[in-house]
Amino acid sequence: MSYGIYVGKHLTEDGSVFLAGYGDEPSSHWLEIIPEREHPEGATIQVGATEAARYPGELIEIPQVAKTAAYITMNYSSYAGYVAPITNGGLNAYEVAARDIWSPSREELRKMTPNPQHGPQYSDLSRIVMERARSAREAVEIVGELIDEYGYSTYGGNSHLFADREEGWILIDFAGGAGLWIAERLGPDDIRVSRPGYIGEIPLDYQASSDFMGSANFISFAEEQGWFDRESGDPFNVNKIYGDGRMRLEAVEIVEGRLADLKGRIGLVDVMAEVRADEVMKDSAGYGQVAHLREEANSELTTLWVAATTPVAAPFIPYRLGVTEAPPEFGKHRYLTEGENFKYVDPEFQGIESTHYACRLGKRLYYLMLEHREVFYEEVVETFRGFESGLIAREDSVKRTAATLFESDQADLAREYLTYYSKSEAMNGLRLVEALAEGIEARTKALFGIRLPKDANAQD
Repeated sequence: MSYGIYVGKHLTEDGSVFLAGYGDEPSSHWLEIIPEREHPEGATIQVGATEAARYPGELIEIPQVAKTAAYITMNYSSYAGYVAPITNGGLNAYEVAARDIWSPSREELRKMTPNPQHGPQYSDLSRIVMERARSAREAVEIVGELIDEYGYSTYGGNSHLFADREEGWILIDFAGGAGLWIAERLGPDDIRVSRPGYIGEIPLDYQASSDFMGSANFISFAEEQGWFDRESGDPFNVNKIYGDGRMRLEAVEIVEGRLADLKGRIGLVDVMAEVRADEVMKDSAGYGQVAHLREEANSELTTLWVAATTPVAAPFIPYRLGVTEAPPEFGKHRYLTEGENFKYVDPEFQGIESTHYACRLGKRLYYLMLEHREVFYEEVVETFRGFESGLIAREDSVKRTAATLFESDQADLAREYLTYYSKSEAMNGLRLVEALAEGIEARTKALFGIRLPKDANAQD
């Protein structure tokens, strides 16, 4: 299902834009820092879904651009019929952030989806935006053009949140094979929490508005299906006509209300807290992200804060765009990786498999927290808040140091420094996760014992 938060710059304490949330998938997750790449003339990329998808598809090749941007992302290994690695977005070198959130299409559209379907799916679109988009608006244009030209492979309906330092956009792509998509601008005074992604009323002349974009057939298709009559005078409500009609979940209204109550004083700590909100947090939340988008002395200081697993069970660590690599503990491991259950370890991965896996360690802590939530849950979350407060307090010092190096024509040294800092703090955070887990396990055994499944000793 996933979860996303956009906060406009007029509502934040430092004039920044925030784009935050988490990916809601139970498979393995790992942090990747993708470098800038050049591609030969005629290069292509594979996109789409396979016959194993919920809505079967066929993979196709589409052209790659000559040069793709560096970006930071969390990849994951499994979604039925989609080729790994899969991504929900991240932060690219042009300071464009992206999140991907489910948005169910109405049943009739889902049933219209052709078999096989063709075109890029949500992860393809997220990755292409990270590789190419120089603004949130351009991210929408890129996605729209790809759907218009190649179609869209759906799993039942999806949305994207894009943001840069000035604005955000929400884009919904619909099931049905008709190439339906719509996007709405989110301005400096807007808060949008998506779960699912939703858009309400749009003008009938949306293509003439600077606040909306969409496929050329977006209104006419609904008229052809008898779902909308412009002569009635009723507004065109996207979610009611093409979606499931529910708009926001109740939990989302609560989160939006808490952020609105801060009355323009929303800070990084507040956004982190809402990524961890009790109302939306569960085991399938595979990681957390907060993109902090604001004017920096150097664009490579723009920061993506990443929690390596379920955000209540791992601290957020700052990764600047100038960071060149992550610790191996945060890389791809076998745990929960699709296809690893029936083979021995690939010799190429023996080294990384010898390290602790951040995602697995966080999951252990999460389960310990939940077993006796009333005793341990808030203690762990408060500990991570304290750890993150120390990181936030050092932000200005870290950025000033790196900015001085950039200004002194020592860019490589600046990147080395930023990388060392992020890797060091990531490992400090990981050791904190381990220490908390060890302590809570010991106390659990002493106070309560370890609860076993009722059929733990049953024989097949």
